[in-house]
Amino acid sequence: MSAMKNTFSCVVLLALVLALPMAVDASHLNTVILVLMAAQAGVAWNMVGGYAGQVSLGHAAFYGLGAYTSTLLLIRFGINPWFGVLASGGVAALLSLAFGWSCFRLKGHYFAMATIAVAELVQIFFTEWPFGGAAVGLYVPMDKQGWLWMNFATKLPYYWLALGLLLLTLAANWWIERSYLGYYFRAIKDEPDAARSIGVNIARYKQIALSVSAFFTALGGSLYAQKELYIDPNSVLSTALSIKVALVAILGGVGTLLGPVIGAVVLTSIEEFTRTLFGGTGRGTDVIIYASLIIVVAVFYPTGLIGGLRSFKARRASRADASRQIAAHDAGLQASHKEGA
Repeated sequence: MSAMKNTFSCVVLLALVLALPMAVDASHLNTVILVLMAAQAGVAWNMVGGYAGQVSLGHAAFYGLGAYTSTLLLIRFGINPWFGVLASGGVAALLSLAFGWSCFRLKGHYFAMATIAVAELVQIFFTEWPFGGAAVGLYVPMDKQGWLWMNFATKLPYYWLALGLLLLTLAANWWIERSYLGYYFRAIKDEPDAARSIGVNIARYKQIALSVSAFFTALGGSLYAQKELYIDPNSVLSTALSIKVALVAILGGVGTLLGPVIGAVVLTSIEEFTRTLFGGTGRGTDVIIYASLIIVVAVFYPTGLIGGLRSFKARRASRADASRQIAAHDAGLQASHKEGA
């Protein structure tokens, strides 16, 4: 029964996702695309931050590297963006080796601070690198359009690309969650000493988690570059971006499959709403609102929105069960009274 219910829910959700582009206008479709892209980045972060428990606040380094790699390959060497996207994932995975080597020697908040420092170094490098456009940034050329060059005059194709990438990242997360890697990652997160005692190579599997996460984060950065047609260090390499990617997963529920998706819906909606409501005068309002939201969630629902929803369902089920037991007890008492009479 439960399996049939889950299958039905998935079919309904898929139908809604496929019908959504026909139900919204261009401006709202752009917001939906931003939600999908934020969700994909959050799901990618979840591989290392949620399952393996390594809270990285420097994932903008991988996101920006993905954006710069595919864009530079296109502009400087004329390489097709589809190949550039794959190359960006490989380059980010290679960077993650140096990232992990320098940061995994540290634990807890020291690790988080180290990831910020490494990401800042990457941002400074691209800001000062003339070949990469330096602080001015790079424009993606529009002389070749269509699916072959991943360049479109309308928003709808970017919706399908963002949705496809999100589904691919979710599928990778689902596989990891159910494979031996997922068990190792959760063991490293919950009981690292116990995991080490049974022969789990802590450093190796932390690095695997980071490399896979970096690969998919870079794919998201490449798609961002193709959609926005312009990148610079501030837009794809900032610390604010790193924090937002982490908050998406933390708000929705770290270590869960759909938590980052829910977090992306909430945070991106708040961001776009405050931008529309306040315009330029409300710069930073969205940050204040969703930072307050994170505090509330951290205090009352430490496991995120999904954890809060599960707790709510458990309480309802418990109350319903208690009500059934009371009703059964009352019915038994009434039956005994009738028999006695």
